[in-house]
Amino acid sequence: MAILDIKKAGDVVLKQEAAPVERIDKKIRTLLDDMAETMYKADGVGLAAPQVGESIQVVVIDVGEGLLELVNPEIVRMEGEETDAEGCLSVPQIYGDVKRAAKVSVKYLNRQGKRHRITATGLLARCLQHEIDHLHGRLFIDIATNLRKVTK
Repeated sequence: MAILDIKKAGDVVLKQEAAPVERIDKKIRTLLDDMAETMYKADGVGLAAPQVGESIQVVVIDVGEGLLELVNPEIVRMEGEETDAEGCLSVPQIYGDVKRAAKVSVKYLNRQGKRHRITATGLLARCLQHEIDHLHGRLFIDIATNLRKVTK
């Protein structure tokens, strides 16, 4: 496994529409492994392939409930509304308030190519929406209010 370079806001790959994955092969599984390692090393809770320079629909998430690997994720249902603070590994030290659906259902393929569906609330729902936005060339700073710089 390898730690990948996380692209920062301003990099063109972060504004592109990511291509669907046609076939889940060894290259995609290696990317999933490397993305997870990179996310954990950066103390993140989610990472989308465009953030590591790959304009394809691949996402990894771990909000403390175990690693989720999603290929070609698609939100199929949204309910309610919540506003909360968000940050992003591609926009270091910047946080903002983002209005998101309170509950989402997402269909996706796992690393073996099997179809799955997950319904989530709370941080997982927010993270799913944030990472799927990356696949459509949207950063949280495009939709956030009350942007602020936070230094540790």
